[in-house]
Amino acid sequence: MTKIKICGLFRPCDIDFVNEARPVWCGFIISFPRSHRNQTPDQVRALRARLDPAVIPVGVFVDRPVEEVAGLLNDGTIAAAQLHGHEDDAYIAALRALAPGKALWKAFKVRSEADLAAAAASTTDQILLDNGYGTGQAFDWSLAGGVRRPFLLAGGLTPENIPDAVARLHPMGLDISSGVETGRQKDRAKILAAVAAARKE
Repeated sequence: MTKIKICGLFRPCDIDFVNEARPVWCGFIISFPRSHRNQTPDQVRALRARLDPAVIPVGVFVDRPVEEVAGLLNDGTIAAAQLHGHEDDAYIAALRALAPGKALWKAFKVRSEADLAAAAASTTDQILLDNGYGTGQAFDWSLAGGVRRPFLLAGGLTPENIPDAVARLHPMGLDISSGVETGRQKDRAKILAAVAAARKE
């Protein structure tokens, strides 16, 4: 069964939708004002308090100070950190030192074979292959055929194309945000449909 993460939660009702659907993970975009889904750490803590313990909370960060990310991991606000910026091996090593034993993910914008090679060499626990910053568009999936380590697929996913994505690429997980929104807000029916589609595979 393919695992699924519903990302970009920012309203209390979003938490209720996720509690009902029970994906493996949910995601909060933290301290990234360019996103309409942006949340402060305090806002995430308030939403986290509403979250079913069975759903694993992931913080999504873009070039944030390593101490900030480590603090949210260590105080239990999030259980994993998903890095979407220019975080290099030195940053990851520093984060591991400050938050030992915590799960670290790194997202890679896929444009070429070189991007896939960088993803394959990542020192993080998990890699995520994406098109960009919440664009709602898929990258060229044919590029991902040669990836040899487990990965999450993101970018342009919807409840309708999840079966095709799983059949073609066999990702260990899916990360979906725009594809379960209507009018830039999370849609309960789409979240339920996406999780159900992933679980059928």
